[in-house]
Amino acid sequence: MRRNEANGRFIFEFNGKTIYEWEQSLEGVSIYVKPPPFVEKGNQIRCEIAPKYLQLGLQGGSQWFLSEPTGGLVDVSESTWSLEEDDSQKNQMLICIYLIKAHKGEQWNTALAGTHSATTLDPVAMEEVKKDLMLERFQEEHPGFDFRDADFNGAVPEPRVFMGGVKYS
Repeated sequence: MRRNEANGRFIFEFNGKTIYEWEQSLEGVSIYVKPPPFVEKGNQIRCEIAPKYLQLGLQGGSQWFLSEPTGGLVDVSESTWSLEEDDSQKNQMLICIYLIKAHKGEQWNTALAGTHSATTLDPVAMEEVKKDLMLERFQEEHPGFDFRDADFNGAVPEPRVFMGGVKYS
């Protein structure tokens, strides 16, 4: 899995084709999927979000485009999806799936677990994500400070449990 330098998202590819892009924050994981070109409205899409599973396909279709376990536990009642215009490509739609983490601050090493080893992040990328989550947590807990240029010496701690854990608001 590699990172899209333009938007910072991770790209999951299979047989040389981008299947989806994803990113995460303290609160959730966002997955971005390009639908077939004929999809213009949300009612053409079928998306089912379960606590440990995601399915995505076309309304009335017999097969799922994505049908995979999620990378962590999902708060289904707060999660959603939408069909939006793709900011990076004119006249292109994008399915945006917003999975809210059941455990705020938990690091997911993948958006969708799948059966392919390429779905998980490599150790260097995992440390970068952990760093991003810690900086986001620091910013949330100390809104008057600017942590954009902050760095860590040594291993980055787990954002969910570091110094008493994430505070829920």
